[in-house]
Amino acid sequence: MDLVLNVADRYVLTPYVYPASWPEDGALRQILSLLVVTNLGAAILYLGLGAISYFFIFDHDLMKHPHFLENQVLREIKYAMTSLPWISVPTVALFFAEVRGYSKLYDNVGDSPLGWPGLFLSMISFLLFTDMCIYWIHRFLHHKLIYKLFHKPHHIWKIPTPFASHAFHPVDGFLQGLPYHIYPFLFPLHKVLYLLLYVFVNIWTISIHDGDYRVPDTLTSVINGSAHHTDHHLFFDYNYGQYFTLWDRLGGSYRHPSALMGKGPLEVVRRLQAEGKLSGRGKTKEHASGHTQNGRKDE
Repeated sequence: MDLVLNVADRYVLTPYVYPASWPEDGALRQILSLLVVTNLGAAILYLGLGAISYFFIFDHDLMKHPHFLENQVLREIKYAMTSLPWISVPTVALFFAEVRGYSKLYDNVGDSPLGWPGLFLSMISFLLFTDMCIYWIHRFLHHKLIYKLFHKPHHIWKIPTPFASHAFHPVDGFLQGLPYHIYPFLFPLHKVLYLLLYVFVNIWTISIHDGDYRVPDTLTSVINGSAHHTDHHLFFDYNYGQYFTLWDRLGGSYRHPSALMGKGPLEVVRRLQAEGKLSGRGKTKEHASGHTQNGRKDE
């Protein structure tokens, strides 16, 4: 994060924001700067990448599904933008420790214990480590004593859009993001690679909420994609993983995606349309007349 802070200092903060008496390496200035940079960066990544995914990838027919909520997109955005500033507070504490040199982040490839191969290995280990940690954190958040306090708000979105990707309770969002910040304190990692992985993580988080259920057949059993994660939102007890299906398989929580078996949300919409049961966006005629369909209760 010091690379981002240095750029911000050079082009914006030093010449236009802070008085000359505030040194760039002052603790208070760094904390304030990190708060601004973190919140601004999070908002840009979320809104920018979310909008691209929503307008160019997300299948808007999903908005006709009975479980799609009234004004859901605006509600997702509002919830996320309200939570992100709170999530940033403990996150900035970790970024501050990085900037102060307490992590194992390094500047040059030559500083890696294994050189260029180490760069590649650190990328793989980052994904494996964070996937493992997020699986168990996510599963912990589904515990009956924890779920309603922190994780239930994210499960309001039964049929998520890309904007649901960051619509978490602040505690939930921070805990699931914690492995990304812990990794460089435990293992060597190039600073530029860390930033690239941070962007990738945001892209991936959006992608598993984007309603694009297409997965290459050879990767279906390995990669946790949007089809897998949609079943997590719909059926609750399955597919806790972030990138891979490994820990779901080891933990007995893997579910083959219903969308890949022709039984997904889009098939529900098409069936209801064919039967003439859709009376409006996200509502069946049964819902419109005050009746409910049989289905899984909201956990």
